[in-house]
Amino acid sequence: MAPVVSHLHLVPDPAAKPPVATTKLPAGKPRRTGRPDRKPLGQILIDMRAVEPGDMLKAIALRDREEARLGDILLTHGWVSEADLMAALSLQWGARALDLVAHPPDARLLDGLGAAFCLKHGALPWRQIGGATVLATSRPEEFAQLRNSLPEDYGPVIMALAPERDLHTALVAARETTLIRKAETRVPEAESCRSQNINRAHRIAITALAMLVAGAVIVPLQTYLALALWAVLSTVAFTGLKFACFLAESRAQRRAPPPLPPRPMARLPIVSVMVPLFREDDIAPRLIRRIGRIDYPKELLDILIVVEEDDHQTRTALERRGLPRWMRVVTVPDGPIRTKPRALNYALDFCRGSIVGIWDAEDRPEAQQIRKVVRGFYEAAPDVACLQGILDFYNARHNWLTRCFTVEYASWFRAFLPGLARLGFVVPLGGTTLFFRREVLEKLGGWDAHNVTEDADLGVRLARHGYRTDLIDTVTEEEPNSHAVTWIRQRSRWQKGFAVTWASHMRDPARLWRELGAKRFWGVQILFVGSLSQAVLTPVLWSFWLITLGLPTPLNDVLPPMLLLSVGLLFVSAEAINIAVGIWATRGPAHRHLQKWVPTLHVYFPLAALSSYKALYEWITRPFYWDKTAHGVVAAQQDIGAMLPAYLLTDPVHVPADLPPSVQLHSDRSADSRLHLFSIGDNGHTQPYSIVAEPRADFASASPQRPALALLPSAPEATYLLLSPLPGTAHRTGIELQPGLEGAGDM
Repeated sequence: MAPVVSHLHLVPDPAAKPPVATTKLPAGKPRRTGRPDRKPLGQILIDMRAVEPGDMLKAIALRDREEARLGDILLTHGWVSEADLMAALSLQWGARALDLVAHPPDARLLDGLGAAFCLKHGALPWRQIGGATVLATSRPEEFAQLRNSLPEDYGPVIMALAPERDLHTALVAARETTLIRKAETRVPEAESCRSQNINRAHRIAITALAMLVAGAVIVPLQTYLALALWAVLSTVAFTGLKFACFLAESRAQRRAPPPLPPRPMARLPIVSVMVPLFREDDIAPRLIRRIGRIDYPKELLDILIVVEEDDHQTRTALERRGLPRWMRVVTVPDGPIRTKPRALNYALDFCRGSIVGIWDAEDRPEAQQIRKVVRGFYEAAPDVACLQGILDFYNARHNWLTRCFTVEYASWFRAFLPGLARLGFVVPLGGTTLFFRREVLEKLGGWDAHNVTEDADLGVRLARHGYRTDLIDTVTEEEPNSHAVTWIRQRSRWQKGFAVTWASHMRDPARLWRELGAKRFWGVQILFVGSLSQAVLTPVLWSFWLITLGLPTPLNDVLPPMLLLSVGLLFVSAEAINIAVGIWATRGPAHRHLQKWVPTLHVYFPLAALSSYKALYEWITRPFYWDKTAHGVVAAQQDIGAMLPAYLLTDPVHVPADLPPSVQLHSDRSADSRLHLFSIGDNGHTQPYSIVAEPRADFASASPQRPALALLPSAPEATYLLLSPLPGTAHRTGIELQPGLEGAGDM
């Protein structure tokens, strides 16, 4: 039998006779071990007339370049029904297909393996028959490995089949409490903030506040001097670290060598992305549309919409919307706390991918983001456990606050965090556009369910366990806070989380020193304590303006003139560094309009003082309270829809050397200009080539002098595949409607 080619123009000849039920399929590269006489699943489905031969050929081609099972590929593309697939699997493996909804499993048997084991292996014990345990599985090809993973005294087992969705439903119904308690305590107690002594923190806070008030009343000058000294030290430390990161990142970008050609990847992995929602019924439709733009094979994309059990509005909105097969809803049961990390921990066990990521409700990730993440992990060192993307805002022009917020984000994600990573410091993670190696994430226990800035805490724990975080050049746009009140509420949650994270990791400073080393230990102190100190002491810092303006201050009678001048110059230098970093971070064409607003950050940052006082109060009174940010207030100016269906030329054209400089295509309707062209060479790899198209071109009025669409070949020996959303052409000979661009491009 002929080998299966690695690209996707595997379609039957329209002029050929219809295939009969005995059509044989190419064997391709073997992927699973099993009995030599076991009939291939694809052949069984063809014999059943459950799948068209052309669709089966395409599915096999996809399977040979992806870490996906053949059945999942067929289901995702709608080429087979689930009932036909289960019937074919039953024939192939000689196993019974179970209806776990009508006949639920014996819950007592689950405790012998544990809920976590069942989720990991996609199986659960159903019943005991004649001394043997019937194990229902959704992965029959892995049953031999599952048998070897069972306890030695487990006894004989019999394989049965069930869809993965039914397995999860039955498992949650039987052991919901066990799963949610595990989600709340995944992180070891020694590394979690849940073990902090709240009463002791109350006593310390009350004592410190009383001492501060007493000092201000009894010895006001000495108290002011102490606060001013601490403000100066924190400003020098934090601004110095920020300037060092800026220099490191700017120097690295100037000296960056030309990018090397990407190494070929054998197979693309499955990527799971969790999207936690809470009371987001108005944003759910837009979220689904934005995620639909992701350019990654949908059979390898596993999107988990994570919602709370009592959030009936969001759940109803998702049910009305209807989700594609590669998106599913995970409902988090109620519990004593309700935080984003708790929901993520619960959903983690339901992920299918070897890479696990996070998006927020209002996120709009760029279309190529997952491909960049997969490529980033493939080329990164094994100790790189996390890739952090760049966060940005859409509709930054909404008002002054959104402009300043965007400048601050640009400085943080385009200068400060990349510089921290280059200099080897601990990187405090952002809350979204995070991607992890799943095995490392599970080893660390996921997220601290009680920490309201679980991302920053996880960044520190990764470093303590010897792993690194890298920044990746992919952008996710999200909604900016446009009102001062909501900005303060969100920032106070971040600051409270910084305080909780610092206190949690500083319970044993000597151990933290040993695990991080001196440089990273002091980096953590500057990051967390320095940033909080600058916010809390903003009134003291602003009093330094009196020095720069030559006005009298309490320091005039204490410090010599030269020292006063030095303090004033220090304050001006810190502001100059902030402005320089902000202008450099907004130098790109998408942010250049914000550069004139960078100096106004001096008025913007004092808002952090108000949020810091709220954060400190809640740290003492409600340390685990999650002050949720409202979304949907500032809508995007133009919400880009999902990627349109693509059309694939099923009869590829060889481009001779004497071809004219362009090939004109005509249609009787206008088309979107977002077109995709690939060239397939002799080695089977694809390369993108240029397309010339007039946006919203009128194909009916196209002429040779003014073509509506032109292909510009640059490799005469190549074969071309054109993928483009040309309406009204699906019925034409040689053009086949495809559900997307899956499998057409090489990583």
